[in-house]
Amino acid sequence: MTTLIEPGRVPTGTGGAVVRRIGIIGTGIMGADHARLLTRAVSGAAVGGVFDLDDDRARGVAQASGGARVFADPYALIADDDIDAVLIASSDATHEDYVLACIAAGKPVLCEKPLAPTVDGCARILDAETAHGSRLVTVGFMRRFDPGYTDLKALLATGEIGAPLMLHNVHRNPAAVPGLPSSALITNSAVHELDITRWLFDSEITEVAVHTPRPSGNAGGTRDPQLLILTTASGVLSDVEIFVNARYGYEVRCELVAETGTVTLDTPPPTAVRRSGLHARTLPADWRPRFAEAYRLELQDWIDGTGQGATAWDGFAATFVAQACVNALESGERYTVEMPPTPGLYRR
Repeated sequence: MTTLIEPGRVPTGTGGAVVRRIGIIGTGIMGADHARLLTRAVSGAAVGGVFDLDDDRARGVAQASGGARVFADPYALIADDDIDAVLIASSDATHEDYVLACIAAGKPVLCEKPLAPTVDGCARILDAETAHGSRLVTVGFMRRFDPGYTDLKALLATGEIGAPLMLHNVHRNPAAVPGLPSSALITNSAVHELDITRWLFDSEITEVAVHTPRPSGNAGGTRDPQLLILTTASGVLSDVEIFVNARYGYEVRCELVAETGTVTLDTPPPTAVRRSGLHARTLPADWRPRFAEAYRLELQDWIDGTGQGATAWDGFAATFVAQACVNALESGERYTVEMPPTPGLYRR
């Protein structure tokens, strides 16, 4: 568990309430959304500073966040005494260096996935955090906070439907950028299901396979869709259909099959229309409406320091398994996942 306020720091805010001052690196879609939630929907937090390569975009987010400071240097933001913790929502390639700087500064950091794009980069972060001696890093696998997924995990823990056998996952996006690398379907999208599979069953993934049909005519050269087959150490099979050019909308759902029952998690409809023999519901255009509450709960947990989010080890494991899936995609063969032992800092 981490706390975002160092002992002896003076609380700020009305009524003596402690306010954690968050520095945000990257104010694009995700960074701006996080800033909005921290300002309007999360208690005990304020945006203290922002950085983005696009200075105008950074200033816009700073103004919308109540006049936060705009930094010209992300490392200056990390080192600043008036910043209690850091949220990283910049491009994937920058994550490792910024997370390492946060650890060196002794500041808690919430890093959007991936923790780092490479297994070696993730390993360097594990080494740095282990040398620090306590957990500072949280990785933004927000589905762990989605009410549907938490209900699914809680029901499984009761034993009411027996031991789990299979998990069927569907992950569809309306459209992807033309020329998207086929590996990105795994590393940018299906990585969420890789994390959910580990988290839901408390079991490491030991074998992966990736199958591809003929590409969709809308895929623009990308091998899309893909079907991942994951085997866990506990013997559960988890299949993941990832289709990033499905056109009709954004949809994430799954079905858990257990020994004496099944549980379905569907996209929660805000409204449903029945007319003229039709039953219809709207689907979001992207992930943000679908997981809006999950993002809010994730941020609140991080601010409260209760430590329910994904750790640096979880971030390493996700990248490690994702790389195994990419190897399976490229080779067309099953791939054994030889996960290294969990470091002592991350054993629960």
